Amino acid sequence: MAFAHKQLFPASRPVWWAGVLLSLGIGGLFYLAANRTIEYDAGERFRHQAQNAQYNINSRLNAYTDVLRGTASFFHASDNVDHASFHRYVQGLNIASQFPALDNINYARYLTDAGRAAFEATATGDQTLGYPARISIDPAPQRPEYWVLTMIEPLAEFREKIGRDIGWRSPVAQALRHGRDSGDLSASGLPIDSIHQPQGAGLALRLPVYRSGAPLQTVEQRRAAYIGSVGIGFSVPRLVQAALEQMQVRDTRLVLVDVSDGVASRPPPQLFDSNPAGAAARVSDLFNVVLPIDFHHRHWNAHFSAPKAAWYSRFDTWLPWLAMLCGFTGSLLFYLLFHTLSSSRMRAVKMAKEMTRELRTSQARLQQSHHKLRRLAAHADHIKEEERKRIAREIHDDLGQNLLVLRIDVDLLTTRTRHRHPRLHTRAQRMLSQIDSSIKSVRHIINDLRPTVLDLGLNAAVEWQIAQFRTRSGMVCELIDHNIEIHIDDQRATAFFRVLQESLSNILQHAHASLVRVELVQAGGMLCMTISDNGIGVRDSSRNKVGSFGLVGIEERISLLGGTCSISGTPNGGTTVAIAVPVSDAARVAPQAQSPASSPSSARDMAL
Repeated sequence: MAFAHKQLFPASRPVWWAGVLLSLGIGGLFYLAANRTIEYDAGERFRHQAQNAQYNINSRLNAYTDVLRGTASFFHASDNVDHASFHRYVQGLNIASQFPALDNINYARYLTDAGRAAFEATATGDQTLGYPARISIDPAPQRPEYWVLTMIEPLAEFREKIGRDIGWRSPVAQALRHGRDSGDLSASGLPIDSIHQPQGAGLALRLPVYRSGAPLQTVEQRRAAYIGSVGIGFSVPRLVQAALEQMQVRDTRLVLVDVSDGVASRPPPQLFDSNPAGAAARVSDLFNVVLPIDFHHRHWNAHFSAPKAAWYSRFDTWLPWLAMLCGFTGSLLFYLLFHTLSSSRMRAVKMAKEMTRELRTSQARLQQSHHKLRRLAAHADHIKEEERKRIAREIHDDLGQNLLVLRIDVDLLTTRTRHRHPRLHTRAQRMLSQIDSSIKSVRHIINDLRPTVLDLGLNAAVEWQIAQFRTRSGMVCELIDHNIEIHIDDQRATAFFRVLQESLSNILQHAHASLVRVELVQAGGMLCMTISDNGIGVRDSSRNKVGSFGLVGIEERISLLGGTCSISGTPNGGTTVAIAVPVSDAARVAPQAQSPASSPSSARDMAL
């Protein structure tokens, strides 16, 4: 270590300047990273503002579309809309303040060439509102179809349009026919020619109007019921400018173009440019994004651009230099402290190895102690079950037989005193009832300690336990055993029986269930049992409740046999206990149970 220290920290300059150069390089990286991060954040703010402007434009288009649909509903609700009612309706909308980009709302009556003469002879306007006395079609040349503007509000600004055939241009007529046949909104995309705004600054939307009550299911029905269309004209500059005013940076430029035609031979028509006389700038100095806008089956592209510098704050300007200074200073300090920390690191590594060794030793001891505790628990459980069997056997063979003999004697006494000693006969009958009750209690005690039905096999024990549960609880309990006789040693059979006993007890006390299902199956060297109910379910807090060892006992009992245990449930979704124990290495053919007729102890069992 002393030799390495002398090599890394000599008194000569080259090593010192190497550290300075390294720190400068790292500071330069910090500068580039901070600069790119600032540019990225500014670009994200720009794109977010552009998306907000896109959303505002779409929202205003939808609002104006709702105005158009409301106007169409107004015409559909009445068989005859005159100039006065139309004037009152539009006045109620208050478009000047509520819809500032909206120029007018109008109605165009549909005519064929056959009805032109009759229309021009009878069409009149409401002169009190400023409409002409006679409405003439303009342009004058004859055409197969006409869409004549007969009503428009506000009238004062657009009076010269009364009588105008809006379908004299082929693209507009095509859009109107499409709207008539489909019943949907139509937009030709052509600018409106108006003296009230610059060329190309206005666009229109139209919606067909049909006779009230006419069927409109097919194209032919819609053509027969078609009487005209309502439309709105709006100013694109006012619409877009209102959206741009909500952006944080005023230097943002928006160019709106219509790309619906998709003709590669000519550039798409430009609908709006917020800064047509703007000075040219390098692309690298601008943020640019192109966002789509759907104008009712016509596609617009909104080109947003803004100088990058306009989106930087004063702090953003100094942040890269500050990051460079921090990087340089931090790197230099790190370089100076590196060797001091390296020695500390060696000592820390040595200490960590020693602690790791001690921790592993403690872990091994803890694991060994855990194994001992599990073996002790298994031994204690085995001793408990053996003691239960011994006590049950002694009660059965001693107390049970004595009670049986006593019952035979009392039954004989009852028979002999039936006629000659009525009072003694009554006392004998009460003694006989008391003995029967004692025998029944002894039978319950024996079954609680270890049911004798376990000697007949696990299938019989499970069926008996389920029958007892049905009688005690009144619940519906189904057993699914697939008609397979299970052969398993006494230890595993007892464990499965105790798990079933504990699970059914928990269901009875806590589950509030109405249906229990028990499935028992042996396949692939594994014995599996599943107990499920439709109760309130088990919660994690219930499993870890102080003083509650039922579920823990189930898991530990199965774990001692080398099996797996899964206890799952959800609130109000029921609980499922699934256990599986391997039996391939310990299974043996169980001896066939003796029949009651051939076994001496069977008679005593039946008596008890």
